[in-house]
Amino acid sequence: MSGRRLGERVRGGAAAFRGSWHNPALRRAQLCFAGAWTAEWAFTVGLGVLAFERGGAAAVGAVSLLRMLPAAFVTPFASVYGDRWRRERILLVVTGGRGVALGLMAVLAWLDAAVAVIYALAVVATIAGVLFRPVHSALVPSLCRTPTELTGANVVRGMLDSLSTLLGPLLAAVLLAVSGPGAVFAACAVASLWAAWLIAGVMPEVMATGEADATAEPAAAPASVVADLVEGLRVIGRDRHLTVLVVLAEVQTLMRGALTVFSVVVAIDLLDMGESGVGTLNAAVGTGAVLGSLAVSLLVGNHRLARWFGAGVALWGLPMALIGVIPVREVALFLLLFIGVGNALVDVGIFTLVARLTPTTMVARVFGAMEGVGALTVGVGAALTPVAIHLLGMRGALVAIGLVSPVLVAVSWASLRRLDGSIERRDHEVDLLHAVPMLAGLPLPAVGELAVALEPVTVPPGQVVFAQGDLGDRCYFVESGSAVVIGDGKEVTELGAGEMFGEIALLRQVPRTATVRAGSELHLQALRSEAFLPVVTGYRSSAGRATADVDAQLDRFAPRGSRPDDSQDV
Repeated sequence: MSGRRLGERVRGGAAAFRGSWHNPALRRAQLCFAGAWTAEWAFTVGLGVLAFERGGAAAVGAVSLLRMLPAAFVTPFASVYGDRWRRERILLVVTGGRGVALGLMAVLAWLDAAVAVIYALAVVATIAGVLFRPVHSALVPSLCRTPTELTGANVVRGMLDSLSTLLGPLLAAVLLAVSGPGAVFAACAVASLWAAWLIAGVMPEVMATGEADATAEPAAAPASVVADLVEGLRVIGRDRHLTVLVVLAEVQTLMRGALTVFSVVVAIDLLDMGESGVGTLNAAVGTGAVLGSLAVSLLVGNHRLARWFGAGVALWGLPMALIGVIPVREVALFLLLFIGVGNALVDVGIFTLVARLTPTTMVARVFGAMEGVGALTVGVGAALTPVAIHLLGMRGALVAIGLVSPVLVAVSWASLRRLDGSIERRDHEVDLLHAVPMLAGLPLPAVGELAVALEPVTVPPGQVVFAQGDLGDRCYFVESGSAVVIGDGKEVTELGAGEMFGEIALLRQVPRTATVRAGSELHLQALRSEAFLPVVTGYRSSAGRATADVDAQLDRFAPRGSRPDDSQDV
C-alpha cells in the first residue's frame, strides 16, 4: 500500500471514531455496548472459575452448554420484537434486567448458596446478554446515514468489543486474585446497570408508524411470533451470500465455545498458570482484539470486508491448533493475540454485511436467529471440547478443533469474493441516492431498501424519457449524461449526474406536465412508486424535505402566483 493510500486509510479510521463521538445517540449506544460487553467477558471468566472449583473441566463445559441452551431457544423468538417495538427500549429492559440478575448472583456467591440457584440466575443473565447483541446490531444502522458511517460505527464497536475482551478478563483476574467469583459478578452488575442508563438517552429517528409507545402495542400471538421468526430464517436461506456469512459466523461461535473450556484447562492443567491464569489467557485475546481493531479501522471504505471477515473466522481456530503443537506459555500468549485480531475482523464484517443485506424490517430477527444459533454453538463447542480432550488428549483436541474454522473458510473463499463484488456495486447505488437532498437525511437501512429496488435504464441521445401528460409511476436518478426538461414546448433546465426527476408525479399523484429528453446518452436508475413512497413519506426528515423540494420545483416551472394547484411535475 502506497504512503498516500495508507494516509487515506488512517484518516478514514480517525473519521470513524469522530463520527461515533459527534453523533450523540450513536455515542451513547456505543458506550452502552462497551459496558454490556465488558460485563459479558468478566462474567464468562467468573462463571468458568466457579464451575471449575465445583466440578472440574466437565463442569465448565456442562455449565456453558446448560446456560446457552435456554438462550438459544428464547433469543430468536424474543428478537422478533426488535422489529416490532422500539429497539432502544428493549435494550433498556435487557441491560437493566441483566444487572439485577448479576447482582443477585454476587450476593448468593458471597453467601456460598446452592450452586444450582447461581446457575439458574446465570441462565437469566445469559439470555439477556445474548438478546442484547442482535437488538443493538439492528439499532446501530438506524443511527447511521451512509455505508461508510455504518462501517465506521462497526469499527468503533469492534474496538469497544476488543477493549471489553481485554478489560473484562483483566478485571475478572484482579477480582479473582483478591476476592472471588462473587466480586466479579458484582462488578458485572454495575457495568450492566451503567449500560442501561446510557441507552435510556438514545432517541433514533423512526418511521411515523413506529413512533407509538411500545408498551401500548398489543402482545403478539405466539403463532404470529413463530411466523415472523420463520420468515427471518427464510430471509437467510433465500440469500446465498447471507447464508455463507451466517454459517461462518456460527463456526466462529463454535470456536468461542471451545475456547471457553480450553482457556480454563490450558491455563490450569497444561501451562500451570493457576486460576488467575484463566483471566490472563483471555486478556491476551483481548489485547490482540485491541490491536486488531486499530488495524481494522483502516478498512473503513474497503470493499473486501467479506474476505477480511473470512480471515477473522480462520484466526479463531488456527492459533488453538498451533498451541496444541507448541504448548509453551509465552508462545500460547502470543498466539492468542491472533484470536483477538480475528475477533475484530469478524465483528466489523458480520455486523456491517448482514445489516447491508437484510431488509430493515427483518434485521433484528435475522440477528436474533444468528445469536440464538450462536448461543447453541457456543454451548456445543464447550460441551464437545471435554469429550475431545478425553478422546484425543489436550494437545490432540486443540489441533483437531482448531483446524475446523480455517478449513471451512478455505472452502467458502470464492463465495466471499463474490459477496465483496456485490456490496461494492450496492455502495455505488447508495451514494447515488444520498447525493439527492431529499434522501440525504434518511438512515442507511432506508436508503439501502431504495437501492435494492433500483432498475437501470439507458436512454439514447434525443429520446424522450417521458412526455408531458403521461401518467407517472417511476422517478429517476441520473448516473451519467444529461437530461433536458421541456415545459409547454420551452426548455426549462438541464439535469446532470446526481440529480433526480419525476418524483412530483409520485408525491402529488398528478400527470407529467413536463417532458424530459436525453441530451446525451443517459444512464439512469429508476425507482417505482411502490418502493419510493413508503420510505420517503414514512420518515419525518425526508417527508419534510420532499414537501419543500416539491414546492421549489413547482415554483421553478411556473411563475409565482400562476402555479396551477401544484400540478406541475418533472
